[in-house]
Amino acid sequence: MTEATRVLAIRHGETAWNVDTRIQGQLDVGLNDTGHWQAGRLAQALADEPITAIYASDLGRAFETAQHVSRATGVPVTATPGLRERHFGEFQGQTFAEIEARSPDQAMRWRTRDPAFTPGGGESLIQLRERVVGTAQLLAAQHPGELIMMVGHGGVLDILYRAATRLELQAPRTWLLGNAAINRLLWTPDGFTLVGWADTQHLEADTPATPLDETST
Repeated sequence: MTEATRVLAIRHGETAWNVDTRIQGQLDVGLNDTGHWQAGRLAQALADEPITAIYASDLGRAFETAQHVSRATGVPVTATPGLRERHFGEFQGQTFAEIEARSPDQAMRWRTRDPAFTPGGGESLIQLRERVVGTAQLLAAQHPGELIMMVGHGGVLDILYRAATRLELQAPRTWLLGNAAINRLLWTPDGFTLVGWADTQHLEADTPATPLDETST
């Protein structure tokens, strides 16, 4: 039988747009000072873990987070577009309040997690799940018996949690998706399983700000 692949699934550190509740999607927004601090603390926490490969979304906020861990472990980062955030189409660059005011009907479909809803020019949740789970499975299958890290975004982590717990896309979210939290999964050919979620102990000492939960940005 194939040995399980251990997976560290990480959301990027904080950005200014996270603070503003502005939808980033696939726009390339870098980390703010708090985000770099969070990524540095993440790197310290993982420095002694036997990580053999680091994969990260090629969007700056995720890639920069992964680079902090790369410097601490000596493991290079592989840019992986399949780990990008959901493409939010015309929602990108807008705040939640702006979307509610300008497009209340579309906002409702988004808020109720309509799996087939596609913001103009963007991706549906169904498309996002297919992309993220497919990418994550391909990566994990290359590393049986090893520990790897995947650095992505709130939407990516949400999909991986649902895949590991067999939850439907429309199920209300009751779990946290904090910036730079440590989440642990196992993968076998039967799929993902959950080991641990939302570990933020490394961010709790002398933190400059409370880690923000993901709100689809």
